[in-house]
Amino acid sequence: MAIAASAAGPSPDSGAWAQIQLRLAQRNADRAEQQARALRAQADEAQTVASQAQENARALRVESSQARIEADSAERGVVALKSLNEVARALGELRAQATPARQSPVFVQQAMPAVEINPFGQTTGTLVNVMA
Repeated sequence: MAIAASAAGPSPDSGAWAQIQLRLAQRNADRAEQQARALRAQADEAQTVASQAQENARALRVESSQARIEADSAERGVVALKSLNEVARALGELRAQATPARQSPVFVQQAMPAVEINPFGQTTGTLVNVMA
């Protein structure tokens, strides 16, 4: 019977069987360790990518804030230019109204009394007698 048992393979009580189990366990442990290292490397890489993404997000927030400040400034400039254009237009209208008055003197025309001839043939309405 001892011969039959050894022909079937190492017995569970033998040292050879323990060696095989030890090697299998070691292989499994090595594979698990290798897989753990690979997963750790992937996790480190993912962390690096996430950190870079966060830094990019911070940089974009800063750029967005600067762009908002510039847009607000540009908007204030547009409002100021519109106001200046309104003032310039109003001044132009005032200048246009004032220029003709400055260039040509204003003469107040008074109605001249009509010249009449009285029944004696004398011209009347041209002399004023102040000796009364």
